[in-house]
Amino acid sequence: MTEKFSGFPKDFFAFFRELSANNEKLWFEANKPRFRESVQAPMSDFIAAMAPHLAKISKEFVADPRPHGGSMFRIHRDVRFSRDKRPYKEHAACQFRHRLGRDVHAPGFYVHIAPKEIFYGGGLWMPEPPALLKIRERIAGKPALWKKTVEDKGFVKAFGGIEGEQLTRPPRGFDPEHPFIGDIRRKSFVAGADGTVKQVQSAAFVQEVADGFKKIAPLVRFLCDALAVPF
Repeated sequence: MTEKFSGFPKDFFAFFRELSANNEKLWFEANKPRFRESVQAPMSDFIAAMAPHLAKISKEFVADPRPHGGSMFRIHRDVRFSRDKRPYKEHAACQFRHRLGRDVHAPGFYVHIAPKEIFYGGGLWMPEPPALLKIRERIAGKPALWKKTVEDKGFVKAFGGIEGEQLTRPPRGFDPEHPFIGDIRRKSFVAGADGTVKQVQSAAFVQEVADGFKKIAPLVRFLCDALAVPF
């Protein structure tokens, strides 16, 4: 697939606004051709356009433009254990996952686009307990490297800092007085920057995201090193 991304069309956002008001199978099925043309197709083009930029950062992360089984998240919600039974997500998103990661709980880069919520970034969201322990141990054991990673001026300017839900108390076995105990308490290690509708409607959005990914790459590298996977 060639790089032909020219920006997300206006109907991309109109589709999700209308879906928000009609989140049901009957409406979606009637608008499925529109979904494929205004949502899936430009997202596939965006992912394909990101591939060469991502390869310059690391060849370990995958940019797969296929609408099914690739970097794009499916629009269907998993409602099996949710009180919210709306069948469809009201946003589009993609994750450039590590080639060794099979799901969202792996280090990677992420883009999320909705009419009122646009952001991109990366990190690791809700890793499994063994992986979480390895990351905490690396932060505890490499405080100077962690400090360099999360306090880098370019990273802080672009993303504000690291985020992620925290435990109320230090995890067992870790020094409560460690200078980064706040980060050791985290259950996710992510950072994101906000975008605008005007930005994503331009072909230049690819370069803007690529520049952001470069600034967050040291965080992703730290996480990969903690999990003993290549970056």
